[in-house]
Amino acid sequence: MAAVEEVPAVDSGSKAEDAASRADDGDGVGIPQPAENPAQGGASLLDSGEDFEMVNNEDDDDDDDDDDDADLPPLEDTGRQKKAPVQDGAKGAETNSPPVPAEEWLDVLGNGQLKKKVLEAGKGPDSRPKKGQNVKVHLKMSLADGTTVQEEPSLSFTLGDGDVIQALDLTVLLMEIEERALVSTDAKYAYGAVGSAAPPVPPDAALTLDLRLLEVSDAPDLELLPPRERMALADQKRERGNEYYQRGDYAFAVNSYSIALQITESSSKVDISAEEEAELLEVKVKCLNNMAAAQLKLDHLEAALRSCVSVLAHQPDNVKALFRKGKVLALQGDYAEAIRDLKSALKLEPSNKTIHAELSKLVKKHSEHKGAEQAMYKRMLGNPAPVTSQKNRNKSSWSVSWKWLFGATAVAIGGVALSVVIAARN
Repeated sequence: MAAVEEVPAVDSGSKAEDAASRADDGDGVGIPQPAENPAQGGASLLDSGEDFEMVNNEDDDDDDDDDDDADLPPLEDTGRQKKAPVQDGAKGAETNSPPVPAEEWLDVLGNGQLKKKVLEAGKGPDSRPKKGQNVKVHLKMSLADGTTVQEEPSLSFTLGDGDVIQALDLTVLLMEIEERALVSTDAKYAYGAVGSAAPPVPPDAALTLDLRLLEVSDAPDLELLPPRERMALADQKRERGNEYYQRGDYAFAVNSYSIALQITESSSKVDISAEEEAELLEVKVKCLNNMAAAQLKLDHLEAALRSCVSVLAHQPDNVKALFRKGKVLALQGDYAEAIRDLKSALKLEPSNKTIHAELSKLVKKHSEHKGAEQAMYKRMLGNPAPVTSQKNRNKSSWSVSWKWLFGATAVAIGGVALSVVIAARN
């Protein structure tokens, strides 16, 4: 999986080798609803399907903890679906892709798993779209046996934003306006080992895409976009990130959240009311919180901490941000600060079982850590005797010395006196 902040994309004029660098960074999944039952597949879906508004009960050592609070949508325990291995080379193409004459196809990535064939020529190479532009295509998607699973006469999306499956993102970049092409893709660049409920695609399914590129247009200028349209666009990207998160594709989720954040943070040359600013801020906070959850899954602790701090800068009493910040600090070994954040979160939601469980676990771990540190210090210092004991021993030593001195003096005086008496008698 790609790094959190970097989900590579194909450049506007890149060769097939450059496209491969992006495609091979991911696990080849798009953004549909998962086809399998979450309870069976190890992933839990959001109750609302909108965002990750509540923290979930998760354990550092086990991502599949049960959620004991019905009011907490399962966010943190969404586990990655186990991906089936995909073969490379010609053998993998013969096994997983629809059978086609090899000489008629362009091997887009050089691994036989994503191929494109021109059926009708377009307006020439100069009409090819570029990354970041909006495109409109006619799409007909079929399984290897010819079953049509989706047909969209006018599907619009932004190239490189992860709005669609990778097979579409990669091949449309190579098409000309009005060109019609046939695309054969392995499951790796479609819906992966999870499959999809809508469109109905089974797990590990190879697909054939019948495409026609209808339109290419520049993306709207965010500075000139009305606030409501900006919010709608940011929410759309955030929801894409949520779908990626549900599938366990956390790097792609972070990429979608990052795009949504850029939309909310862009400057505006149009008038915006205080109410609209507050609504944009709400969208931004949701994106940051969700991004922190995905970054935690990727073990990118510093990035997750920055996301939480950004949320708390806007909303100091945001329970989710306090909770996740506490988890990050605990993973970094800063138990005292983590406990303070979790206590603050618990004060805001005293009945939250998730925070109770996490705080209890952390306090116990902190106590064990302190005990281990004290034992280590004793070993390092050779376990010196307490100062009070040393003082007692010193005092006892002086007491013995004085008693001995007094006794010796008495004996000496007694001897002198006896000598005087004997001398007097003589």
